[in-house]
Amino acid sequence: MSSRTPSPPEGRKDPADDGGTRSAGRLVGRSAELALIDDLFDSAATRGVALVLSGEAGVGKSALLDAAAQRAAEAGFTVLRVVGSQFEQRVSFSGLAQLLQPLAEEIPALPLRQAQTLQAVRELSSEQPAELLAIANAVQVLLARTTAKQGPVALVVDDAAWLDRPSAVVLGTVARQVTTGSLALLAASRSGDESFLSSTGVPVYEVHPLDEESANELVAEHFPAMTARVRQRLVAEAAGNPLALLELPVPLNAAQHSERGPLPAVLPLSERLKSVYSERVGALPQSTRELLLLAVLEGSGDLHVLERAVYSSDVLSRLAPAERAGLLRVDSLTGRLAFRHPLTRSAVMELSTSAERRRGHLDLAEEFPEGSERRIRHLAAAAVGPDDQLAALLRDVAYRTLRRGDAVGAITTLLRASELTGVGKARGRILAEAACLGANVTGDLRNVRGLLDNAVLADPMGTGSLAAAVAAASQLLNGEGDADTAHQLLAGAIRSHARPGHTDEDILREALHTLLMVCFFSGRSETWQAFDSAVADVLRHSPDPLLYVLRGAFGDPAHAAPAVLDTLDELVLGLTRETDPRRIVRTAIASSYVDRLPNCRSALRRVVDDGRNGGAIATAIEAHFLLMNDAYASGQWDDLADLTNDGLRWCATHNYRLLGWTGHFLLGLLAGARGENETAREIADRLVLWGNPRGLGALQVYASHIRALSALGSADFEGAYRCLRSLGTPGTLPSHMPHSLWLFWDFVEAATRTGHHAEAIAHVAAVRQSGIPSFSAHLSMMTDAAEALANPDAIDHDLFDRAVAAPGAERWPFDWARICLAYGERLRRAKAGSAARVHLATALGTFQRLGAQPWCARAANELRASGILVTTAASAEDGGTTPLTPQEQQIAQLAATGLTNKQIAAQLFLSPRTVAAHLRSVFPKLNVTSRGGLRDALTRRASS
Repeated sequence: MSSRTPSPPEGRKDPADDGGTRSAGRLVGRSAELALIDDLFDSAATRGVALVLSGEAGVGKSALLDAAAQRAAEAGFTVLRVVGSQFEQRVSFSGLAQLLQPLAEEIPALPLRQAQTLQAVRELSSEQPAELLAIANAVQVLLARTTAKQGPVALVVDDAAWLDRPSAVVLGTVARQVTTGSLALLAASRSGDESFLSSTGVPVYEVHPLDEESANELVAEHFPAMTARVRQRLVAEAAGNPLALLELPVPLNAAQHSERGPLPAVLPLSERLKSVYSERVGALPQSTRELLLLAVLEGSGDLHVLERAVYSSDVLSRLAPAERAGLLRVDSLTGRLAFRHPLTRSAVMELSTSAERRRGHLDLAEEFPEGSERRIRHLAAAAVGPDDQLAALLRDVAYRTLRRGDAVGAITTLLRASELTGVGKARGRILAEAACLGANVTGDLRNVRGLLDNAVLADPMGTGSLAAAVAAASQLLNGEGDADTAHQLLAGAIRSHARPGHTDEDILREALHTLLMVCFFSGRSETWQAFDSAVADVLRHSPDPLLYVLRGAFGDPAHAAPAVLDTLDELVLGLTRETDPRRIVRTAIASSYVDRLPNCRSALRRVVDDGRNGGAIATAIEAHFLLMNDAYASGQWDDLADLTNDGLRWCATHNYRLLGWTGHFLLGLLAGARGENETAREIADRLVLWGNPRGLGALQVYASHIRALSALGSADFEGAYRCLRSLGTPGTLPSHMPHSLWLFWDFVEAATRTGHHAEAIAHVAAVRQSGIPSFSAHLSMMTDAAEALANPDAIDHDLFDRAVAAPGAERWPFDWARICLAYGERLRRAKAGSAARVHLATALGTFQRLGAQPWCARAANELRASGILVTTAASAEDGGTTPLTPQEQQIAQLAATGLTNKQIAAQLFLSPRTVAAHLRSVFPKLNVTSRGGLRDALTRRASS
């Protein structure tokens, strides 16, 4: 059966105007609604049904009706459509005539009286239409004949509340008797509007706004060039309304779409949105609209501020019309008002004049003390033309905003300050600072060039400013990766412009941090001289513990960390109160090589969440990869690849190419540890191919780490030795190579296995001499194990036992399992098979849980050589079914009762270290991670 779905007559609303969620021929985020509609039509094939779609303007009701009409036609329905119109509400039967038009050829076949009645309705007869009940009966007869002849009929009614009254009465009668035929009636109406279906008892389905994921998808598909942060702002303002999602971008220019220009505090409305959101605002009394404008400009919704601004203690009565109209709600307990939809704020702004807005800002400014941030912001919003004094105050506000954690707000404020600054040096400086923070913090390198160009236009002689040098160096480093040019540019600018006490401290610290990262990635000790000299000058005049700590714990931890660790611990402890994303990330960077990252997790997650929600992207990317470093070290490998790839997509979107290589390094380590050697080799090769021509020595170190780990897993000890030997001289720890703290165990294992015992021993001695074991329990554990492993003549049980039983060893499961494997191998070769099996089984269970297949193979081979038949996995892979030895069973049962290792050892005449080693073997076998899970695990095993 063919569908009859005419286009809306001229002057009527196109159904797609009501918030089309359609994208590439499909509806975004409406699977539940479409399933409901399909069920409706399935039921209508045998029994008449009706449904009303209700929702706010623009929520997508018309788009759903379009989809419903198409699906009904595909299901064999004859589809009849009508769209109510405000312009034709007074034209009798205009809606009914529209509905009947597709059945015009069927009307003459009706009984004469009914045919004449319907022709009169259609104004094709000189007779006046009969009474409404007779018309309703005629319509029902026509529909019944149509269903008998052509099959089921679907009546699709949009904007039901705008139908003319006679048509509404007739269709209401039809709706009451819809169950008598194969008829589906689907109508749509705005929430709160009365329609012909309001008193019929027809079910109502509320169409809700799109969820955040669907809203982002809709905007991204229609505006693919829009940056993620702008899209996030629009999604928040639209509050899931599809019409708003598609129309809010329309008034914005290309620079605003790509973040090269700032977004206004209140987004402008397109003409279509004005018609939806301005109607109710425009109908309010003038005094109410004036108060609403003050509320929008004030921003917080604080009624007390409004009362003071209008010199009245009774603002609630003036707001009452807006509250009755459903535009806002007032919380009498908190004394605040909130707009029910964010775009109502935009409608209030659209209906105001620039003079009214300026007067409102000035009135509000008077309510705040001199020098306060809110007063300065209101004065800046009211300013017309340049005002250098106000611009300077606003610039200070921008940095206060940044330190509070709102990096995007800080950039926006800086750009407004630049607009208030006359053309010249001051304006060029502020634009360069915005470029600097945009590169290092907020994170879209594509906009840095444009801001720098504008800075040059404002001040052609100021191209060598420190802020401009930082922005350009960040662009060079993260874009093309040109470390040498970036170093020359920064070092020269710092020498020329960085005078402590005379240079802005925020920009000076950005310069020093950028230079720090250039030095780190260059991987050459000579590049650090300029950094050390600049930091020394700064610390003499303006002590900053974070700079001091970064230099020692990150720049050269093997030689300088001991002096700064106490200060670092204080900074890490203070992260719970820290709001500045820069200081959070930089404290975590300082913590990364000295095992303080676990204590930075919650603060780093705050930074990542801020970036995902439209905040600072560059710092969020750094925070994300720091969390991934921590996840690798702590054995959280199952989701590591997916999460790291999320970070890489972020880097690609925002052009942070160099930061992306940190993510690739992690993927290479994971591949090497899990035996995906081809992937590991390919990543290492790409690190070298990209890094070497650009002078990025750190990427060469990353590649060597990946290759060595892959080789060690495969028992290619000679290959691992060559990789690591190339990075430095055994017995010395290279200066300014923090990665050496992560590689000394690998080197000792490779050197020992290849007969280079003297080199292994010398290297351990260098590690001990540097004080590295004192940095953390982890590094102490690794040093003890490395020294035990380096001794070729005897098994140092004390060192091995101390390493295996190190406090919190399970926090570094891969490293700990490798130590257990090394100890087990030594014991087996010394014919201590029983003791060896404990450590080998523990190592195997941990490797299996991590999915480290080459290491599983090594541990399993050793177990077989010790006389154990290894046939099943020893962790989550088999649900924890690997048998416990009798002694393990006894120790586990005692531990489950709450006894300490010392108490268990006393009962069983063992050492506490032996008890701890047994428990570490028990945990993976029972698929638990702590003593707290032992009782339930033992109960489950006993009952299985």
